[in-house]
Formats: sequence, structure tokens, C-alpha cells
Amino acid sequence: MTATAPLTELADEELFAELGHLHQTRLDTLRHGSDDALANHTARVRELEEEYRRRYPGREVDPDRLRPDHR
Repeated sequence: MTATAPLTELADEELFAELGHLHQTRLDTLRHGSDDALANHTARVRELEEEYRRRYPGREVDPDRLRPDHR
């Protein structure tokens, strides 16, 4: 992967754009990427999602997306 700015320095729009791009490329990486590419992709998605959750700890959770035993 190329060097990127620390996640804490990304503007929200940049964080969302990078998350969106990685989610769009996930299946292709899974199906056709090397083991290293998949590991890097997984690690980057995890980092970005953790940063999102750090910024939005009280994010709205849609009750329709919860399983019945977690409502």
C-alpha cells in the first residue's frame, strides 16, 4: 500500500470516500488478489472502520438491522 496520512488527519469526507472505495473493491480483492493483497485490504478496512467508530461512538443503529434477540 502507498503511504497515507494518519487516519486522525483525514477529513470525514476522505474517510467516507476511502471506506466506500475499499468496500467496493472487497470482492475483487477476495477473489483475485494475492494473500498479501487480501491481508492488506483487510487491515486497512479494519483501521478505517475503527476510526469511523472512534469518531462516531453514538452512531445511530437502525433497529431493523438488528436480529430479534438483540432488539
